[in-house]
Amino acid sequence: MARLKISVAASAGFCFGVKRAIRMALATVAQAKKVEMLGDIVHNEDVVHQIQEAGIRKVQRLSAGTGKVLLIRAHGAAQRTIAKAQMLGYRIVDATCPMVKEIHRIVKERESQGYRCIIIGDRDHEEVQGIQGQLAHRALVIDSVASIPKKIPKAFMRAAVVVQSTQNSDSVFHIIQILRSRITDLQVHNTICRATKKRQEEIKTMPLAHDVMLIIGSRTSANTKRLYEIARSLNPRSYWIQSYHDIEPAWFTGAARVGITAGASTPEHTIHEVVATLKRLNA
Repeated sequence: MARLKISVAASAGFCFGVKRAIRMALATVAQAKKVEMLGDIVHNEDVVHQIQEAGIRKVQRLSAGTGKVLLIRAHGAAQRTIAKAQMLGYRIVDATCPMVKEIHRIVKERESQGYRCIIIGDRDHEEVQGIQGQLAHRALVIDSVASIPKKIPKAFMRAAVVVQSTQNSDSVFHIIQILRSRITDLQVHNTICRATKKRQEEIKTMPLAHDVMLIIGSRTSANTKRLYEIARSLNPRSYWIQSYHDIEPAWFTGAARVGITAGASTPEHTIHEVVATLKRLNA
């Protein structure tokens, strides 16, 4: 294998919201004996293991909560979930990403002004479910151009759009163009977060400037999936890996330059291990 030049994207790895959620989780469990979460704090197996090792218990449903803390994950939660937890006696520690909290504020404000809400995002993603959970009326969720209703329901002729914070900017732009042509009164809030925008800007140039691209992140990570899809569309020698264990030397045959990026919930040590593995292969 030829000598490789390795470049790591400036935006690779933990975003502000993930760092904050992990910091809050570890600080909470250091002070409270019983801390529970409904699901994983973020979409990364290493981080999930770290949190569980610290003593935070993942549960599927709420039970008697007296003396317990319920940690709200970075993706946020529905209002009814928090209300139920408080009724059961839980103390709430809210680690929802501030960018996601801003989306919650927008949809509640718009609904109070008489707008129905449209969410551009993955229907089954916890963030989207949490956004829907702020509303009195059910939102219209759109995950692709193909999922836009041919006939928009009459109730949504006065609507406000928000976007799951990790969506693909280009896809969102196309969806909004179509919605504008079909909806009389449409208020658009592009709530893709700054960290996601920066990652996507980098991933539009890196695959063209490198022979091989590695995208590091969990298979459950929506933002990692989008980075991979963009990279693959620009460079067929783009590979989605979860750790250095997934690297195959044959990928780098004839390559001189390797670019690396990582999803918002990928730990720094995972990125370092990938770089170290490439350097060993190159020795």
